[in-house]
Amino acid sequence: MVGVGPWAGPWPADDRYDPDLLAHGDRRNVVDAYRYWRHAAIVADLDARRHGFHVAIENWHHDLNIGSVVRTANAFLAAEVHVVGRRRWNKRGAMVTDRYQHVRHHVDVAALARWAAAAGLPLVGVDNQPGCEPLEQARMPRECVLVFGQEGPGLSDEARAECSRTVSIAQFGSTRSLNAAAAAAVAMHAWVRAHADLGT
Repeated sequence: MVGVGPWAGPWPADDRYDPDLLAHGDRRNVVDAYRYWRHAAIVADLDARRHGFHVAIENWHHDLNIGSVVRTANAFLAAEVHVVGRRRWNKRGAMVTDRYQHVRHHVDVAALARWAAAAGLPLVGVDNQPGCEPLEQARMPRECVLVFGQEGPGLSDEARAECSRTVSIAQFGSTRSLNAAAAAAVAMHAWVRAHADLGT
């Protein structure tokens, strides 16, 4: 069985703890440090530590990768995930991490670009088109929005036009492109390697 059973011993006085979870156990998919915490307390603690990068993914054809992108964004503590296009997306791959990860919707690329400009965040495209800057050699901005396209076609023309720069992930095999969720994980980890405090 996943998780832990009822709290053993005197209950903690800290109001971050949920009495119902203390009494009946915590079966959620959370790290041990958050066991028995209230949902709102976990989100508040994450919000106090979130990183400076955001992730945006285009969703014109109901991309099944979005759930996995949200789960990875949660693991790397992204500020927000932005879904561009269709509002609905398959949450199964998120493994309930969407409860802890802020997800924002934009009706189209222009709306995302307006939001990013108002927030002072550059859009950094991740694609494998000719002329892209190799991610392995790029210095990722500390604050930015990493933008990913649909599985298959990659970034739309509109998205590429709005990005201040576009980076590509080195590939050495026969396939044309990485799975969109895998590409997002690689790019987020590149940001972590450049900017995250690994001592926390």
